[in-house]
Amino acid sequence: MRWTLKPKPTPEAIDHLVTVLQVDPLIATLLVQRGIKTFEDARHFFRPSLDELHDPYLMKDMGKAVARLERAFDKQERILVFGDYDVDGTTAVALMASYLRTIYSEIDTYIPDRYAEGYGISNAGIDYADHNGITLIVALDCGIKSLDKVAYAQSKGIDFIICDHHLPGDTVPDAVAVLDPKQRDCNYPYKELCGCGVGFKLVQALAAKRGETIDDLIPYLDLVATAIGADIVPVTGENRILAYYGLQVINKNPRPGIRALLMQYKQKYFTITDIVFKVAPKINAAGRIEHGNFAVALLTKFTLEEAMRAAKQIVEFNSERRELDKEITAAALQQIQRDNEVHRKTTVVYQESWHKGVIGIVASRLIETYYRPTLVFTKSGDKLAASARSVKNFDVYNALEACSDYLEQFGGHMYAAGLTLKESNYLHFKNRFEEVVSQTITDEQLIPEIEIDAVIDLTQIDDKLLRILKQFEPHGPENMSPVFCTKNLYDTGYMRTLGNEREHLKLEVTQDGSCSTSSIGFGFGKFYSKLLGKQRFNMVYSLEENEWNGKISTQFQIKDIQIENSLN
Repeated sequence: MRWTLKPKPTPEAIDHLVTVLQVDPLIATLLVQRGIKTFEDARHFFRPSLDELHDPYLMKDMGKAVARLERAFDKQERILVFGDYDVDGTTAVALMASYLRTIYSEIDTYIPDRYAEGYGISNAGIDYADHNGITLIVALDCGIKSLDKVAYAQSKGIDFIICDHHLPGDTVPDAVAVLDPKQRDCNYPYKELCGCGVGFKLVQALAAKRGETIDDLIPYLDLVATAIGADIVPVTGENRILAYYGLQVINKNPRPGIRALLMQYKQKYFTITDIVFKVAPKINAAGRIEHGNFAVALLTKFTLEEAMRAAKQIVEFNSERRELDKEITAAALQQIQRDNEVHRKTTVVYQESWHKGVIGIVASRLIETYYRPTLVFTKSGDKLAASARSVKNFDVYNALEACSDYLEQFGGHMYAAGLTLKESNYLHFKNRFEEVVSQTITDEQLIPEIEIDAVIDLTQIDDKLLRILKQFEPHGPENMSPVFCTKNLYDTGYMRTLGNEREHLKLEVTQDGSCSTSSIGFGFGKFYSKLLGKQRFNMVYSLEENEWNGKISTQFQIKDIQIENSLN
């Protein structure tokens, strides 16, 4: 990996925080790197408060959305809560439907079929509403570009309220209300809400009209925190507040559906990272393997007994997803080797039988081995469909646009996209994509980068530092877990490999022999023989709590290792 040390803040900025907060210069450095420069910034960061959530009526069209819902209640209209099939969409639907049902009974939910309908608002969903006498659809985590779908609904006498967080096009749909803080003429102060977050703001606005307070809405924050983690939105500002309190709900009294998923793990406390890697994949697996309705059903169960039955099914979907992921990744890696494409600057693979629900995950897996823009194709009807994933700072969407002559349709953003093409165009596209990427990507972009917050000695790590770093949580984009580098380390003699194939590495590292710390490196088993005999090395790592048999200890999570005699 390419090690990059983040720019160190100015001495003046560090000294100011050291003085006003009475903290170590290392803590001050980490805070300034996260945009925290004043006492007030630090207070908001370390003491998130629900009182600091923005007034939902600052969001454009919020008043119109609430008025339309109230009219639907008064006129006994049927309301459809519509959302995407991923974690953000299904949690948003569960949140909105759960809350509305506390007020009103005529609420239905709809998640589009990933394969039959695809992403976003669908004609099939609108037809469902029409056939069931529904006159108002609340769309969550989708809809901001669905001009034609909203017009189709209007032709059937169906209104739309759109709650989205994606970037709008030049024109927004002609809906009753469009809630999206990324609209150019929306003055809402925080722009980085996820789809479930925008839905929560609508719930907050409606609750305020009914005389409820934010405290009445705390039980819904487990869903919001799950969506924030899964959708990889910045954990700053309002998202940080919502995630902070949502994690408290998750750890103290989560809804039955989330509790049922957490009960599989023998740990006392769950972080946002745990939610991302242990809960979110299971919720996502429903839409990938069977249907997103299973996720909504789980998240809206009233009793733990019902939730346990639903969770068992979701876990089975996830097990199937993992097996497919493993099989397809292995087959794709073999294809790359067989076709002698190891040294290309792109990965483009295809097998008609690969499961469409996991090709995006497989693309990400392939990048772990061959770090380059990657597309995984499968057969979808009479066309080929692909998921694209990219590497840091390379815009795969622009690269696809340059190959659009060969594409039927495509969409997405800088790091992830989807596309379809005719099978006869596959090889032409594959060669053009390699040509376009080769001309625009730099050699540096083809080496994975790890950003280091600070170079420190082991003696700087003490209980006080660990206690303060714990308060940096919840972590996520723009507030990632701090990454440190320590030089001149060696193993004290307790090194061993772990895993069925000895692929992981367990160390007890020391710098000068005075203190040692347990370290775990997943996928670092290959370093075992290189580090024998107290071989000196430099290490990049993050600090984490390890819970084992009821005991909590600090360990280093290894990010990368460089052996000293191989360094420049």
